Amino acid sequence: MYSQVISGTLYGLASEQVIVETDLSAGLPVFNVVGLPDATVRESKERIRAAIMNSGFKFPAKRITINLAPAGTKKEGTHFDLPIAIGVMTSAGFIEKNQTAGFAFLGELSLDGCVNRINGALPLVIGLRNQGIEKIILPKANAEEASAIDDVMLYPAGSLKDIASYFDGGNEITPYERSKKGQPKLIRNELDFCDVAGQESVKRALQIAAAASHNVLLIGSPGAGKTMMARRISSILPAMTYDEKLEVTKIYSIAGELSDHRPMITARPFRSPHHTISGSALVGGGASPKPGEVSLAHYGVLFLDELPEFNRYVLEMLRQPLEDERVTISRIKGSTAFPSKFLLLASMNPCPCGYYGDPTHECSCSPTQIRNYLSKISGPLLDRIDMHIEIMPVKYRELVEIEDLDGNAAKSIPVRDSECMRLEVETARQIQLKRYQEEEISYNSQLTPDLMRKYCVLDKETKKLMETAFQQLSLSARAHHKIIKMGRTIADMEGAEKIGVRHIAEAIRYRSLDKLYRGL
Repeated sequence: MYSQVISGTLYGLASEQVIVETDLSAGLPVFNVVGLPDATVRESKERIRAAIMNSGFKFPAKRITINLAPAGTKKEGTHFDLPIAIGVMTSAGFIEKNQTAGFAFLGELSLDGCVNRINGALPLVIGLRNQGIEKIILPKANAEEASAIDDVMLYPAGSLKDIASYFDGGNEITPYERSKKGQPKLIRNELDFCDVAGQESVKRALQIAAAASHNVLLIGSPGAGKTMMARRISSILPAMTYDEKLEVTKIYSIAGELSDHRPMITARPFRSPHHTISGSALVGGGASPKPGEVSLAHYGVLFLDELPEFNRYVLEMLRQPLEDERVTISRIKGSTAFPSKFLLLASMNPCPCGYYGDPTHECSCSPTQIRNYLSKISGPLLDRIDMHIEIMPVKYRELVEIEDLDGNAAKSIPVRDSECMRLEVETARQIQLKRYQEEEISYNSQLTPDLMRKYCVLDKETKKLMETAFQQLSLSARAHHKIIKMGRTIADMEGAEKIGVRHIAEAIRYRSLDKLYRGL
């Protein structure tokens, strides 16, 4: 007996339809799976055998051949358990052939026949939908995740026995009822900039960075507030659009980072890997390429605390993702691409002891030690970081309320909260989205040289300022362009149509590390 069942396979974020062909013939009992299956698929034979028997069916004592077509592409993933089991049961006569027509099957089987959660359900469902499949049977645990796709009917199944009963006209597996999608609620972040005393100039810089996704390096002595402010940048980022949520959820689905409690990513990611991270974990990789931290931070923030402590070889891997906004992982069997549009936020001390330039502590490092410490971050990587922000320690008067001579509390210094800052960021982003609606970019940080000539016109006085900064700071061409892009963002923050001298002057101030290098 011969049967066909539809499933799918993943290639990066893309997926392709797979036809699971099953043939039962006379001969010695054997169970073969062909069509370039990986070890996970080959091992599924024993899971499938036990699941069918423990679901109350007799496993056919025949020669069983499973072909995963097209046979020339590698198949991997535990989601092939269910379609192979359905193929065997259909060929054995437990399920009528015509009943499975039009359905696709995804799911991992346990030995007792239960259908378990799989990774990559969302991109698999999208790929099958694009191939014209309208009905998909998948694990209950993946139903909420896959419900983000409207134009396909999802049938969440708990066990292999329930599926067989459904096709036999018994117990019903009802289509999944999607929750009504209203306006997404803005969830207030527990971390708020109102908790940060002083540092108003740094908050301003982080606002500019959030407005156009400019990369930032925070440089300051221990306790100055680098990490505290970095962890609050998510609270001023605009809410994600539905398309952004869908794309980020696809990445997390493939990485296996979704759960019943978090079936969809609704807030901008904030990833903060430890400095011992490997290159593959940072940018992605492996024999079967998986997304790394730069892709898991897509449309969000990648925070690298204590940047010089990271392996220099690992940090150099960031250069291509920062430039191209995507990671391409090449293997002998082909290439896989993952998106990586993220805001890089890093922090570091200015020297080994941490107190170089600190007005309240004496630095114990020699110029050679400071130079060696800063040289852990290569010039090409620094060039790709738009803003180098030097942070000074908070003054006592800014940290606490000071009482006057009569014992009354003095007027506290006004502190802006994250909500106020976020509204200004969103206004600047809307200006950019409107300006670039006919272009292939969204933010100022993505401007190409051609687009800069169109949207970043400088007057004579501003050009003179840029020339002086270029010569005195020994800027590269890339750094020159990044300053102009920042000037465009600062102008947008102020609602100015043209870039002025004050905008470029402020952008130049955000290159503190260039000044540190010159002073050594």
